[in-house]
Amino acid sequence: MLIAQMTDIHIGFEPEARPEELNRQRFRATLDRLLEQPNTPDMLMVTGDITDRGDEDSFTKTAELLDRCPFPVYPLMGNHDSREELLKAFPDTPTNDGFVQYVIEQDGLLIIALDTMEPGRHGGAFCEKRRDWLKSVLSDNEGKPAVIFMHHPPIVSGIEWMDPLDGEAWLVNFADALAGFEDQVQAIHCGHLHRQLNGSFSGIPVSVTPAVAPLVSMDLRPIDSAKPDSRALITTEPATYALHRWHDGKFVSHYERVCDWEVLAYYGPHLQPMIRHMEEEKRID
Repeated sequence: MLIAQMTDIHIGFEPEARPEELNRQRFRATLDRLLEQPNTPDMLMVTGDITDRGDEDSFTKTAELLDRCPFPVYPLMGNHDSREELLKAFPDTPTNDGFVQYVIEQDGLLIIALDTMEPGRHGGAFCEKRRDWLKSVLSDNEGKPAVIFMHHPPIVSGIEWMDPLDGEAWLVNFADALAGFEDQVQAIHCGHLHRQLNGSFSGIPVSVTPAVAPLVSMDLRPIDSAKPDSRALITTEPATYALHRWHDGKFVSHYERVCDWEVLAYYGPHLQPMIRHMEEEKRID
């Protein structure tokens, strides 16, 4: 099974741009590449900040483009989104206790979508209701392998202005929900940070897929809100999407940047000996 992931599209950042805002251009290019590349996903998880302002027009425009996908599309909440407008644009999206969180079960894998949005808050949120729901899902499906998708990464990356603090209440609640199920959850996949990075939470691998919108600069120096220092914050590094492969009980993630490149080698007769040699090598005990 292949699970595609896009995150942080931020449609509507420049709503008056003509002829088309940069974020929408990047989204079109990323979606085109996803649909043209040779690996057909079984589904697409869109892990939050679908829009920049949570407005109806931006959600409608995004949903119209995603309607091209010949596979199911599952949206998640980001801190820039609106639950009300997301559910209008994607009316089949399940909810629980008023939160946009749900479970998909396919090919022996539980795919758990979490809602980490709280209106007016930039950082993550995971209240007792959400904690108890996740704990119940894992308990009711004990022993079944699971993967979690959520917008906010539950880790401190070192990009200070984007990071949570260690020990924030939502992180404590999330850890409590996972307690005892660490071996069951294969991976946690997120967005929000607009950069690719890996870490771990409660011993579970955490991966962040880079944004479709422009990326956050990789600057790990401390930042002072009282002293602007003209550092780069946002860059036009290429948009990226992920393909997560679930096969034989193992989870592997691939990331592709969307930009122009040249093909330097095609698989023809001249490379057949190399491929054969590599095949034979794997048969050696």
